[in-house]
Amino acid sequence: MGLKGKLTAQKEIKAGGDVFHELFRYKPQQIPNISPTTIQGCDLHEGEWGNVGSVYFWKYTIDGKQEVAKEVIESIDEEKKSMTFKVVEGDQMKLYKAFKVGFHVETHGGIDLVTCTLEYEKLNDDIEEPLLVLGFVIKLAKDVEAQHLKAT
Repeated sequence: MGLKGKLTAQKEIKAGGDVFHELFRYKPQQIPNISPTTIQGCDLHEGEWGNVGSVYFWKYTIDGKQEVAKEVIESIDEEKKSMTFKVVEGDQMKLYKAFKVGFHVETHGGIDLVTCTLEYEKLNDDIEEPLLVLGFVIKLAKDVEAQHLKAT
């Protein structure tokens, strides 16, 4: 088995891809209000909100367990409405040598699709693929969509 892997999920979002991208780029500190059962906190540790190199500290619940992650914004592409976060500390680093979370928004035939990609390198072959993390991200996208649709 390989230690490196990549998982991708795509979710249609009726709230509009701009809403999703702008929330994660400029206002991630509002996500705990939108999805409190998923994200309990997002603090800025270094840099400025929405800039490459900025460091965010997340508190979240996955599979009923409270966890934390310190992430650096590795890249942003406004045209593709994409962001990539590199996890540098936290619970995922107990299982993975490297862990990145990327989001981007595509529009096909007037339908906005949010795509999440997890890239990882497991510490050993006994570690499971991060399918729970992928499910967590899909739930988060659903919560963002529901909040936006409720507000409009």
